[in-house]
Amino acid sequence: MALFLLSICVGFGVGVLSGMLGIGGGMVMLPVFRLGFGMAALQATATSLFAIVPTSLAGSATHLRNRTCVPAVGVLAGIGGACSSPVGVYLASASPTWLVMAAAALVIGYSSVTMLKKALAIPKNAGEDGCAPAVGGRADAARPRPGDCGNAPSGGDGAYAGDLRVSGEGPAGLGRGVLPRACAIGLVAGVASGYIGVGGGFVMIPLFASLLGLGMKKASGTSLIAVSILAIPGVIEQFMLGNVMISAGVAMAIGSIPGAVVGSALSKRVPERQLRFLFSGMLFVSAALLVAKELGI
Repeated sequence: MALFLLSICVGFGVGVLSGMLGIGGGMVMLPVFRLGFGMAALQATATSLFAIVPTSLAGSATHLRNRTCVPAVGVLAGIGGACSSPVGVYLASASPTWLVMAAAALVIGYSSVTMLKKALAIPKNAGEDGCAPAVGGRADAARPRPGDCGNAPSGGDGAYAGDLRVSGEGPAGLGRGVLPRACAIGLVAGVASGYIGVGGGFVMIPLFASLLGLGMKKASGTSLIAVSILAIPGVIEQFMLGNVMISAGVAMAIGSIPGAVVGSALSKRVPERQLRFLFSGMLFVSAALLVAKELGI
């Protein structure tokens, strides 16, 4: 019972990070299950994937209410990921334990460095949307870069990064080029999600920012929508393989659901630069813990 209650508390913290950063929480849950619960590698990845689904759903609902996401892009990426996540699960079941954990640490560590670079590129006096404030009563003369400002012009095609209104609009007001890119991003995230037991937000958030021009907050909220869809087929496959430890996953989900709601609400109040630093730091710690475990430290 004590361990169950502790898992709920840990789940709440994971949920807060998930809601703020737009990830399913797997990058925190995976080390917790592997290190704290002493699970085997496949059990840890499977149980993490299982707990991700309700966490992501709770966070998505709040982001939808706050309009800090692009639902159509999230759904498209989620459908793409749902098609590929079972492939990731199959590859993980056929791989040695050390390779799965090494892949997890490598991908998470790389994402940490990428997000840190983006954070350092944002001015220290930037506002909550990552844009430099007006100087001398006028807007900053420098054109913001795509992904740095949630509603700033992205340049080149008359687009607005925050709502993806681009020239040559297709369905739902989205540019025709956005639709295939969103699906492709989901396909990549789905394989990663199934293989290492995370939601795939660490893949989608940087790509949403760089390829679709979304700001950090909208990229985070949009990725949660995608994660809540793409993880489901992988979870079903992991259940069929008998890898999910249900009690631990349920306890984590009980805490993470309200935590995700709180985190999603807090994401509107945390400045863009600090949010990126927080994301990078969390990824680095997760990668370091996984490496330490596999090396026997």
